[in-house]
Amino acid sequence: MIRQLAGKLALAAGVAITIPFLVSPAIAASSPAPVLISDSALQAMSTTVGGAKPQPSTNTLTHFFRTAFNPLDSTTFGFNMVGQDPALQQSTTITVDVTPLNVNVGGRAFNGTDILQPTLNSPMFTNNDYTMAQFVSDPTVANGHTTGGILSPGNTSNQLEDATMRSQFNEQGTGYHLVLNPVLHPAITIDVPGNQGALIQTARGVVAGDVDVTWWSTRIQNLDNSLSYADPTHLQLYLTDNLMLFTGDNPLSCCIIGFHGASEVVGHGLGSTNGHGSQPIQTFAWASYVTPGFFNPKTAWTLQDIDPLSHEISEWADDPFINNLVQPWTSPAIAPNCSNILETGDPVVGVGFAKEANSFRQGPTPNGTQVADGFYHPEDEALLPWFMRLNPSPAQTAQSGTNGRYTFMGDLNPFPVFHAPPPACPA
Repeated sequence: MIRQLAGKLALAAGVAITIPFLVSPAIAASSPAPVLISDSALQAMSTTVGGAKPQPSTNTLTHFFRTAFNPLDSTTFGFNMVGQDPALQQSTTITVDVTPLNVNVGGRAFNGTDILQPTLNSPMFTNNDYTMAQFVSDPTVANGHTTGGILSPGNTSNQLEDATMRSQFNEQGTGYHLVLNPVLHPAITIDVPGNQGALIQTARGVVAGDVDVTWWSTRIQNLDNSLSYADPTHLQLYLTDNLMLFTGDNPLSCCIIGFHGASEVVGHGLGSTNGHGSQPIQTFAWASYVTPGFFNPKTAWTLQDIDPLSHEISEWADDPFINNLVQPWTSPAIAPNCSNILETGDPVVGVGFAKEANSFRQGPTPNGTQVADGFYHPEDEALLPWFMRLNPSPAQTAQSGTNGRYTFMGDLNPFPVFHAPPPACPA
């Protein structure tokens, strides 16, 4: 379904490898002119790939199962999430196999190796103090952002996802943690055939590679089943630079900027083709680093740098096997559509905050527009109590002090729909 919307670093041997099963034309000596895409045509989208039922086998991610009662429809929902039950107040470390992808599209190279270090330096993998947020995004405000304020007291030395999970379960300041340990692997080069990709350029002159979503998702799943270091107890994470995906064979039907998924592992040395119901389950995610100014800074200020990665990591943590279903919901990001999946980033696309200094690509865009502001831009994330329509919310107390919050940003999220449980989705 397509939806609009600091650990120790280990270095694997080698520098770069090329996918052996791809056969594609040689990259042209000169690049064709990019296709111009208007801001009105740009839509930040996300999707999921595959899905798997958790098996009796422990050969998958550390995860826990809980239930929650939704008072709006009097239904008890079950869910699996990454880590250990927060009630145990224990810390879980998940190894993240980080593979940069160097992608050749339309005669240009979009190298994941270029954005690897800025990503590793970002709040995704470094510990930071989340007491304050510098700015918060508001798509309804012409200048693109408003001043920030108190964000998440009690999360004073945490990775972004750790802070988000602790806030979700009101465990900030306790021994409960979900820590990501990035392990770097050699870059992989992917040549995109001419009939599967194109170049696009937005109004501020930023050029991106644009690839068919079906073709790309197949490449990622093939990697999951062919890489020697793939381990079902790890997250396989693929990083690209300014790579977008299109749907419907139309490069202007853009842009999917990330996805996460899960699949039962069969063959390729990671599992048997006959697992008798206990096959290992591999979870994976792909996200693109977005140059400031690709999206319109006045209507999509937060959609730059690590916004797509923060979206996918949060969704992976809350719904690793793509099987956490909830009562249908909608939000300004997907209206008038509805969704019944517990995907934390989808309701809040375009809403986020600025955090920690970022010195990478902070100059003006090719047409001279100064969009970059010197920060990273994590996305806000909807929390479990919002999906479960819980009132009061048992999550971390909101900044107003009157109730638990429904998104990580709490009262700093500018939309009233995220300050209370959402209403029933229109039939």
